[in-house]
Amino acid sequence: MSISPENSLPYCVDLLTRRRLHTLEVSVGNIRLGGDAPIRVQSMTTTDTMDTTGSVEQSIRMIDAGCELVRLTAPSKNDAENLRLIKKELNDKGYSAPLVADIHFTPNAAEIAAGIVEKVRVNPGNYADKKKFEEIDYTEDSYQAELTRIEEKFTPLVFLCKNNGTAMRIGTNHGSLSDRILSRFGDTPEGMVESAMEFIRICEKHDYHSLVISMKASNTLVMVQAYRLLVATMLKNSRCYPLHLGVTEAGDGEDGRIKSAVGIGALLEDGLGDTVRVSLTEAPENEIPVARKLIAKYTNRSNIYPLPEGQVPSYSPYQQERRKTSQHHNIGSEHVPVVVADLSDKKEITPANLFAFGYTYSIQLDKWTILDQAADYVYIGSNTVDFELPGHLGVLVDFDLWKKEYTNRVGFSPLLSIDEAQTITEDTAAFLSIKAEDDLPLELLQSRPKLTLIASTDYDNKTHIFRYFCLNLAKHNINNPVILKFTENTSDEETFQLNTSSDAGSLLIDGFGDGIWLKSNQPRKVINSTAFGILQATRSRISKTEYISCPSCGRTLFDLQETTAKIRERTSHLKGIKIGIMGCIVNGPGEMADADYGYVGTGPGKITLYKEKEVIKKNVPEERAVDELIELIRSNGDWIDAQY
Repeated sequence: MSISPENSLPYCVDLLTRRRLHTLEVSVGNIRLGGDAPIRVQSMTTTDTMDTTGSVEQSIRMIDAGCELVRLTAPSKNDAENLRLIKKELNDKGYSAPLVADIHFTPNAAEIAAGIVEKVRVNPGNYADKKKFEEIDYTEDSYQAELTRIEEKFTPLVFLCKNNGTAMRIGTNHGSLSDRILSRFGDTPEGMVESAMEFIRICEKHDYHSLVISMKASNTLVMVQAYRLLVATMLKNSRCYPLHLGVTEAGDGEDGRIKSAVGIGALLEDGLGDTVRVSLTEAPENEIPVARKLIAKYTNRSNIYPLPEGQVPSYSPYQQERRKTSQHHNIGSEHVPVVVADLSDKKEITPANLFAFGYTYSIQLDKWTILDQAADYVYIGSNTVDFELPGHLGVLVDFDLWKKEYTNRVGFSPLLSIDEAQTITEDTAAFLSIKAEDDLPLELLQSRPKLTLIASTDYDNKTHIFRYFCLNLAKHNINNPVILKFTENTSDEETFQLNTSSDAGSLLIDGFGDGIWLKSNQPRKVINSTAFGILQATRSRISKTEYISCPSCGRTLFDLQETTAKIRERTSHLKGIKIGIMGCIVNGPGEMADADYGYVGTGPGKITLYKEKEVIKKNVPEERAVDELIELIRSNGDWIDAQY
C-alpha cells in the first residue's frame, strides 16, 4: 500500500488546540495504556538478563523512581526463560510493575516470553528479516511472496499473545528497516509506517488488537513525521492503537534531554502519545524524572489562549520545508536560524557579559574570538555600549535610545512597538515586537517589508499560538522573517531545557522560525547552549558534533557512558560530524543510519568501526578503538585539530 503524505491528511484531533488522540485501550498487566488512561512512563534495564539479581535490583530502582513498565532484553531463549525468575523475585519483593521483553532477531525467544511477561516488543525490521543493505527489485508477485513468508513467521507469536492476554509493541526503528521496505519505500517515514502496518494487518487478520505502536528514530524530523503519518494512516483505517513515544539514541546530558524534548514534545503538543520512554545514555532510573517532567508540562496547563478550530495546514506536516521569507541581512531566506541573546537587564554592559554567549576577548591581543555557538544578535534594551563589539554581532536596542545614539552606527537596529514602527521609513531595517495571538497589523507589515518580526506570547499553548501566527502570515502573503521568542522562568535547569525544547521543537521541525530568542532567569551560558541545542536537535543549524548514542541494555558489550565520554572528549570540536556509539550489533549499522562514523560493540572487548553504513575495521581491541576511530575520521578528511 502506498501512503501519500497529503497536507490535508489529519494527524491530530485539531491543529490549533491540544486534544488527546483517543486510542484503543490496551491492558498491560495491571495497568492500562491508551483510552482515557494517563500517559505512562517506562524505561529499560541495562543489565544482562541472565544476571537475575542485578536485573531485579535495577528494576526496583527504576520502579521506585516512577517507572510503570520495565523492559528487559531477551536476545536468546535462555534470556527469555530467565524472565520468569526475574518476575517471580520482583513479585516476591512486592513489585508488580508489568515486564516487557525486547526482541529483535529471535522469534523463538519472543514466543517463550509471550507466556511469561505482560508485553512483548518486536521490531518488524528484523523479526523475520536479515538486513544485508541490499536493494532488491521486487515484482508484485515476489513482494507478496515476502509478505506471505513474514506472516507465516509472525502469526505463531500473534496467537500466543492473544491466547495469553499478552500485549505487543510493534516497534519500528528508522535505522533497522528491512531491505524489502527500503527497496520499495526508501529510507523514509512512509517506509517506517508501512513496516509497522504490515505487522498490524497480520494482527488484525487474526482479531488481535492488544497493540502499542512506535516509530523511533535518532533524527527528530524523521521521528515526528513518521508518528504523524502513522496516526494519519490509522485514522483513515478508523482504528488508532496506543502510541509509545521516544527518540532513540538521544545521547546523554543536556544534548539527550533537549533532543528527547524536541521529538517527544512535538508529539505531546498535538495530543499524541500514551506512553513515553526517554532514551538517555545514563542509568535507566535517570530517565524517569525527565519523562515525568515532559508529561507534566501537558497536564498542568491553565493559561490557554483559545484559537479557532478546524484549521487545515498550509504546509506539509510530513516533510520539513522552511517557510519562504525575505532576507534581512543574515536573517531569513536561505540563512540558518539566528540566536538572540538578552542583556537588557544589565545596568552596565562589559565585554565579559558576552563570554556566556560565545565571545571571548583577549586584552593582550585586543581581539575577539568567536566560538561555533556564538549568538548572532544581542538585545541591550536601554543600555549603551562603550566598547568595540565583534563585527559578527548585531545589536538590538530600544527605539528611543537608537534614535538618540545609534541611527548611524553599523550593526545597531531598533526594536519597535507597533506604534513606533509607524514612524520609521519603509526602507529602515528594524525589528518589530509583536504578540503572536493578536491580530496582525496587516497594513503596517505590507508597507514595511524590511521589518523582522519578534513574535512572543505569555500563554501556555505557545506552539499552537505560533503555528496560528505563521498560518496567518501565509494566508496574507506576508514574507517578513520571524524570530520566535520564548520566556521560561524556572529555578530548575532541566525543566527550562525540556520546556523550551518542546515549545520550539514542533515549530522548527515544521519550518517555522528564522531565529529563536530564549529569555529566562537561568545562567546565560545555559540559555545560549539550550538555544543552539534546540536548533541542532531540529537539524535547523549544526554548531557542534552530534553523538548518536544508545541508552545501553543487557546486550551492551562495553561501558557506554564511559566510552561516550572518551569519544566526546577527543571529538567534540568536530562541528557537524555525527558519530554513532552503539553497544551491540542490534543497535549497530541500522540504528546509527544517520551517523557519519560508527563505533559498535561486536564482541567482548571487540569494536567494529564504520564509515556511514560500511564496515571499515572489524574486531578492533577496545583499548585501541577510540584511537582507531580518530584515525578513520582523519583518513577521510574530516579531522581538524582542536583550537584552544
